[in-house]
Amino acid sequence: MVIEEKLQELKEQINKIVPSGITISDVEFEGPELVIYTDDPKQFADQADLIKILARDLRKRIVVRPNILEDPERAAREIRAVVPENAGISDLFFDPETGEVLIEAEKPGVVIGKNGVTLREITKQIGWTPKVVRTPPIESSTVKQIRTYLRSVKDERKAFLRAIGRRIHREVTSKDQWLRVTTLGCCREVGRAAFLISTPESKILVDCGEKPGSTTNGTPYLYVPEIYPLTTLDAVVLTHAHLDHCALVPLLYKYGYEGPVYSTPPTRDLSTMLQLDYLDVVRKETDKIPYTSNEVRTYMKHSITLNYGSVTDIAPDVKLTFHNAGHILGSAIAHFHIGEGLYNIAFTGDFNYQKTRLFSPAVSSFPRLEALFMESTYGGANDFQPQRKEAEDKLYETVSATIKRGGKVIIPAFAVGRSQEVMLALEEGIRRQKIPPVKIYLDGMIKEATAIHTTYPEYLNSDLRNQIFREGLNPFLSEAFVQVDSPDLREKVISGDPCVIITTSGMLNGGPVMEYLKALGPDERNSLVFVGYQAEGTLGRRIQKGWREIPLGWRETIVINLEIATSDGFSGHSDRKQLMNYVAHLQPRPEKIFTIHGDENKTIDLASSIYKRHRIETHSPLNLETYRMI
Repeated sequence: MVIEEKLQELKEQINKIVPSGITISDVEFEGPELVIYTDDPKQFADQADLIKILARDLRKRIVVRPNILEDPERAAREIRAVVPENAGISDLFFDPETGEVLIEAEKPGVVIGKNGVTLREITKQIGWTPKVVRTPPIESSTVKQIRTYLRSVKDERKAFLRAIGRRIHREVTSKDQWLRVTTLGCCREVGRAAFLISTPESKILVDCGEKPGSTTNGTPYLYVPEIYPLTTLDAVVLTHAHLDHCALVPLLYKYGYEGPVYSTPPTRDLSTMLQLDYLDVVRKETDKIPYTSNEVRTYMKHSITLNYGSVTDIAPDVKLTFHNAGHILGSAIAHFHIGEGLYNIAFTGDFNYQKTRLFSPAVSSFPRLEALFMESTYGGANDFQPQRKEAEDKLYETVSATIKRGGKVIIPAFAVGRSQEVMLALEEGIRRQKIPPVKIYLDGMIKEATAIHTTYPEYLNSDLRNQIFREGLNPFLSEAFVQVDSPDLREKVISGDPCVIITTSGMLNGGPVMEYLKALGPDERNSLVFVGYQAEGTLGRRIQKGWREIPLGWRETIVINLEIATSDGFSGHSDRKQLMNYVAHLQPRPEKIFTIHGDENKTIDLASSIYKRHRIETHSPLNLETYRMI
């Protein structure tokens, strides 16, 4: 059946379901969604459950869009006339591509109204589909720039989504049934995550990252016959925004990829921010950048965002669902349903199976699961991290001792995730008088990453979400935090009073941390505290191993006399005990588990231990291997 015939059949089905008086003028696939065009959006608004009924009966993601959208300026006036003033509307963002208007308000409940009555009234008055979010306490320039850019390319986006929609919903032609996974990176190593899922109908790439600290083999194997040419890919799925998973996604567009990248909304925004910063760092260090900001914009233009739990067609024979991974904001376990109940496979990306100050634990229950690819960063037999409280107490102890002797504490941290965890711990430490009331300087992208966290409160755990939006209690707005936004201020911090400096990058492979290390490293009163994983080959790992002289360029050397401390309990990764606990709690129990994203001995040890305890078939794959699942 050709696409036009399929759409006509769907239109006839819709007309049988919707009440008489509602005119369906057209239906069209746009990306993974079925868009219903109508002259009667107000009548759709009156039928509160109609869209849910259509989605259930048609087994599609349904969007209703009016044929003619009201002028945004007039629509904005009508929204403000309908919504009570005490809702505190702070911004309205109209997206012509989706026909949605995003209403930011201090009191979202007032905008929604009792049982959604105010929201339905808005739809009746303007035709646009309203979505309501709480006004972020910290404004994110990244989010605003992305929204503005997507609005500027709305016509190109619409054409792209229609083309992708038709590709997704094309007819399944092959009578064969098989599923293969090819490992293109991240096996028996940390970094350059990339995995190819292949069926007779489709090819999907999971992640495309760089390898931190590598000078020779830092990119995935993107040139092998299984994936090349890149135009054969149906989709790229991004589990989260750390560079070892997302850095090289724009590179795909440089070499011919033209399809979508699926991620959660926070992952799209954070990855864009980190990719642009990655280009700046690489340009300063080597003057050879792998791609340009044009490819980053192309990635944004081709991005499709999905929330946790939303089952979505991404190929004729593949459905994708994201689940919370508990690692960083928007991090997801990607669950793939292949065929009509043929096979189910999941990729954890990086995950954390414990509640943290920021997130709930990773999801361990799925509708079906035959195979699992799981990270093993701390999968070794002796990789047991201290409890979070122990890690925080050790941090408090190091900070207090350093401040007492007149020193400064440097904390290199990933801008996303680890920085916010440490910020929350230090804020509480000052508030509860566990550490002296010193200034905590934030250098690099940490403040902007924190702003993105407050833009997406639904991705944080409920405790922090409630704290952020209770007046006067938002820990991220503490007076202790000071943004370093100029070289002059950085110099003042270096020469000033005792303080704490949280700065990027987390593994000391570039970024502002190098300036602090160069200036403060020789003074034994100061401290350097590691709060995250240090990959082999990075400067951070060398210092952990005891290096005390670090070459910097051809002629310079950084002398390391300051105190070195490590607080592993802040990691966003599960340790050995949690990894084994996760497998024990998996529902249903998979037939196969592949241990990836860890040093060779760790992935092998974890695979062996899982087999011995649970009698599940396990593998510690090498790069460039292909496994047939069925």
